[in-house]
Amino acid sequence: MQYSVHPPSEFICQHSEKLLPEWSTPVRSIVVVLQPSDRELTERCWETDLQKQILRSQFLEFGFKVAELLRQRGYLAELFDPKTGLPILSKAGSLRLDDVAVVRSTLGYGITPAGNCFTIVHPRWGSAVYPSILMSSADLSSVEAAVAGLRECHHSFRG
Repeated sequence: MQYSVHPPSEFICQHSEKLLPEWSTPVRSIVVVLQPSDRELTERCWETDLQKQILRSQFLEFGFKVAELLRQRGYLAELFDPKTGLPILSKAGSLRLDDVAVVRSTLGYGITPAGNCFTIVHPRWGSAVYPSILMSSADLSSVEAAVAGLRECHHSFRG
């Protein structure tokens, strides 16, 4: 698992009320989580679906722990379901998050068509990568500290 912490994109800042209508404070940071896949995620078959389910579960485990640490420190935190683009801990708004678009705008990675949608092209993993996004009202250093605390406990989480 690879992650990086960034300020929110202009799109997220402009549309945060449509993504997270219950939030009373602005999004101040996002965590981009990328996981390598055993296979290209452009393939449409049961093996790819199973791989996506496994990677989604791993992100949710990681994301819930990060969100809980941030919430304990008084911040808002939300993870977006990579499958639906909707928030998991908050009421959904009128807009779904496109995690591929967030990764593209934040990291500058290319994209490639995959059926009716797009997938990221990672510099090392190609399209065998599963992107996920977490947002928070915490500043970048607070989010980095929360994730670093998790990394000490879970060696599979690395930046």
